[in-house]
Amino acid sequence: MALSSFDFQQARVKQVLFKSRLRSVLYGVRDADDTLFSLHESPLGQWLDTVLKPNHGARPEVQEAERLLQQQLRAGRELTTRYQRGQIEEARAGLDQINVYADQIDAVLLGLQRSLDLN
Repeated sequence: MALSSFDFQQARVKQVLFKSRLRSVLYGVRDADDTLFSLHESPLGQWLDTVLKPNHGARPEVQEAERLLQQQLRAGRELTTRYQRGQIEEARAGLDQINVYADQIDAVLLGLQRSLDLN
C-alpha cells in the first residue's frame, strides 16, 4: 500500500486524540484505562503498526517515532499516577512535556513524509 499525505495527517489527528484523552483524565472528566498508555492499543501505535511498519518498519524514522511514542505514553502514565495521588497541579503542568514529545514525533514523521516525497 502506497502512503499518502493523508496517511500522515491521520497520524497527527491520532496525536491530538491522545493529548485530548490525557487532558480529560487530568481534569477529572474521564478515568484512565490501560489502553490509553499501551503502545499497541494507542491510536498512533496502531497506525505505526498497520500503516508504516509493513513497508517502512526498518527505516530509522519509524523506529524513532515508536521510541518517542513509548516515552510519551510512559510520561502520560506518570502524569496520571501523580493526578491519582493528589498531585493535580504537578500532573497538569506535565502536559507541556507531552506536547514536546508530540512535536518531536511530528517532526520525525514530517521528515519521513518528505523523504518519501509525499508533500
